[in-house]
Amino acid sequence: MAKRERAARALQDEVSRRIQRIDDIVEDGARIRVPAPQAHPRDARGRNWDMKAFGNAGGYERSIRSVVDKARDEFDLVEAPGQPGDDPFRTGA
Repeated sequence: MAKRERAARALQDEVSRRIQRIDDIVEDGARIRVPAPQAHPRDARGRNWDMKAFGNAGGYERSIRSVVDKARDEFDLVEAPGQPGDDPFRTGA
């Protein structure tokens, strides 16, 4: 099955929406801060992005990781115009 492509902000919003629906998080009234996805070269499973350093995630790490991994299997990160990394004239830092 082909993955659907999403820009960073759309992935961040989708993962946030899914995380906020986790039963334990809903029951506790917690609000998890979701970081922007970070691109990386495709791994062995064909994933090209990941998310780390969630805010207010203590005790929910396993559930959050499950949601993120499912989203990584479902979506590819694509660079949208205006995002960092799309400037062909940028030189290395």
